[in-house]
Amino acid sequence: MLKISNVTMKFGGVVAVNNFTANINKGEIVGLIGPNGAGKTTVFNVVTGVYKPTEGQVLFNSGDEKVISTLRPDEIAYLGVCRTFQNIRLFKELSVLDNVFIGGHLRLKSNVFSSILRLPSYNREEKEMLEKSNYLLEKVGLYGERNEKAFSLPYGKQRRLEIARALATDPKLLLLDEPAAGMNPQETGELMEFISVIKEEFDLTIFLIEHHMEVVMGICEKIYVLDHGTLIAEGNPEEIQNDSKVIEAYLGVD
Repeated sequence: MLKISNVTMKFGGVVAVNNFTANINKGEIVGLIGPNGAGKTTVFNVVTGVYKPTEGQVLFNSGDEKVISTLRPDEIAYLGVCRTFQNIRLFKELSVLDNVFIGGHLRLKSNVFSSILRLPSYNREEKEMLEKSNYLLEKVGLYGERNEKAFSLPYGKQRRLEIARALATDPKLLLLDEPAAGMNPQETGELMEFISVIKEEFDLTIFLIEHHMEVVMGICEKIYVLDHGTLIAEGNPEEIQNDSKVIEAYLGVD
């Protein structure tokens, strides 16, 4: 579904990502790990069109393979690639429901004139989007808080809301940037179960960055490891746990 081919990302003289290659198959949960500053979020930014790679390309295949590394973020999202962020980026002053509702606007077919004039076609789409938003909030356990302001939610529920907003775009590939950041052990366990459930419920392929090794080793089928922008290991959880280069990158050597 996703092929990252020999991607290099430079910022002036700094090489943030160096010749990185990865393949993600449909239905997989794949992890991207590495020490702070390893280049993980830069990879996500390249995949989602925030950055154009200095070298290499990104291909996305949801039935028709396309090079997406030349597209805008909104064009990539429309194809079915959506993400959450390391630092939660909700519309904090809007309601929980409105945050999800906004995500659904990507799929609206009506134009600005039909919305201003409140034409029947727009009203029908708006009603369908409202029903879909409420359905997603039920699925992530936030329906009871749908009318509350987003900022009033506890941290773990804000994470769920951000994922619900991403689901409103009808993604095929969901990128999660440190979804367990700031969570306590109970919330982390609930998150692992939640990710597994939404993967099956919405037929998702998931690519995630995470520092919580419990999460990565518990739900990922394949893991890529970056260190200083360079891929140093790839494999299943057991192979990664026993890889000497990975151990050195995280713990150092005597």
